[in-house]
Amino acid sequence: MSNFVIHGGKPLYGSVRVGGAKNASYKLMLAALLADTPSRILNFSHISDVYLVASLINSLGAKAMQVGERTFMIDPTSLKLDEIDPSSGEASRASTMFIPALLAKFGRAVVPFPGGDKIGARPLDRHFDGLIALGAQVEVKDNKIIVTAKELTGATYKFQKSTHTGTETLIMAAVKAKGTTILENSALETEIDDLIKFLNSMGAKITRKPNRVIEIIGVPKLSGAIHKIMPDHNQVVSFACAALATKGDVIVENADAKDLEVFLAKLDDAGAGYEVGNYGVRFFYKGELTATDVTTGIHPGFKTDWQPLWVTMMTQARGTSILHETVSENRFQYVDSLNAMGAKIELYNPEVANPDQVYNFNLDVDKPENKHAAKITGPTPLKGGEFTVKDLRHGATLMIAGLIAEGTTTLHDSAEHIDRGYERLEEVFQALGATIRRQ
Repeated sequence: MSNFVIHGGKPLYGSVRVGGAKNASYKLMLAALLADTPSRILNFSHISDVYLVASLINSLGAKAMQVGERTFMIDPTSLKLDEIDPSSGEASRASTMFIPALLAKFGRAVVPFPGGDKIGARPLDRHFDGLIALGAQVEVKDNKIIVTAKELTGATYKFQKSTHTGTETLIMAAVKAKGTTILENSALETEIDDLIKFLNSMGAKITRKPNRVIEIIGVPKLSGAIHKIMPDHNQVVSFACAALATKGDVIVENADAKDLEVFLAKLDDAGAGYEVGNYGVRFFYKGELTATDVTTGIHPGFKTDWQPLWVTMMTQARGTSILHETVSENRFQYVDSLNAMGAKIELYNPEVANPDQVYNFNLDVDKPENKHAAKITGPTPLKGGEFTVKDLRHGATLMIAGLIAEGTTTLHDSAEHIDRGYERLEEVFQALGATIRRQ
């Protein structure tokens, strides 16, 4: 593994162009396996998650080939295996999303439990129950998920709680099922809309309806298509928080303001500077930031992926901020590191009258030691230190903290995690004036 060494204390200045969204890109690659002919998908970010999924696709006999700077060709015609090697699949959170394509091709799918960031339990019961409603049989054996179905049949299924990947999995399972599927209480994330747009261009019949309902009319055949991936909003928010926390001025090209409304509204509350233009969004420091409270939520709420970045920025705001995490039961693993750098963050559990309605995670997997809110007192000067990175968001958070901090910050075992979601992040920050290197 590689380390990052950061000498902080410099404002960031310049511009950066974001690529395709990580949380859309690899799912579009898997959706392309449902077709009978190749697809070309454009605007990929050069991140390790994309190359990992490409290698898994190739290991199953299909072809995932880079055919341009940011373009992959996905050819499903040679798909020949219905089982992912556990030694390779466990590294990716995408493993369960192979199920629809393998079921459609072979009537059977064997995949390992998904890996990825250690941010809490993954509620796979929401995936399994939906697949069972469509006529599949699901068995868990030897840390493998075995799903079989001679034919999937459309059904009405209601998610008990919103699930991003669960909604996408059932959409892909239903597009070639017999009859009509109605998904109730489905997730609203824009990455799901990007998936729907791609599948419809392949010949699917998917319609979003009011009140979180998605209708899928099954079709017997899909054909390959050309599709451009939406921009990565998590990258946009990362660069925005880094610019504002370092008292800098950064233009984020390709940022789509209409998908960032809740984030921009919170920037207004905090007194942060931003401008929306045809180029994207400019984020700039225009004076001391003001402490601002945030509650994360399912889309269109404030994303849970943004909260570590926001908390880091709030360490530089005057007053006391509250961050209430309602999506994941265990997503404050970065706080100890920030406190070690000089932040004043206190974790606690707020009084909640109806926890099952407030929290989107399954309460039965929660643990007494998990805290669901953070109180951030600022502004506090941060000092560099040495830390071992635990996952993608932990690494990105500490990198931004290192850019703010005086002195040197060393992030051990960091590149493998950060490269999963960010494209040559140290080079981007170098171009913006930061002193940072990969060791």
